Amino acid sequence: QVQLVESGGGLVQAGGSLRLSCAASGSFLAINSQGWYRQAPGKQRELVAAFTRSGATNYADSVKGRFTISRDNAKNTVHLQMNSLKPEDTAVYYCNANVLRYTGSRLDYWGQGTQVTVSS
Repeated sequence: QVQLVESGGGLVQAGGSLRLSCAASGSFLAINSQGWYRQAPGKQRELVAAFTRSGATNYADSVKGRFTISRDNAKNTVHLQMNSLKPEDTAVYYCNANVLRYTGSRLDYWGQGTQVTVSS
């Protein structure tokens, strides 16, 4: 079993910053990809930023230049630094990890979600 524990959400004024963290723990061989998605009320869940299997980073166009994803491989942790936040960034942010299990299979895991609210 794999657990993703998120932290760092909250309420911030427009133009402010927040930093999200997601730590993966449990029994697995490796993390193939790890990143952040978000879901606003009435909208579909969307990719925010993620590390791919090759180690490259993907960002949603709406956050490029404002958000930065980083990781600590030794701690199986990814961080999302969010600067210049806008009210439209308000959403529940979910950590996602695609994990290589000891069985050889790959599975997606999700965190419980952390609320980010940006006031205007």
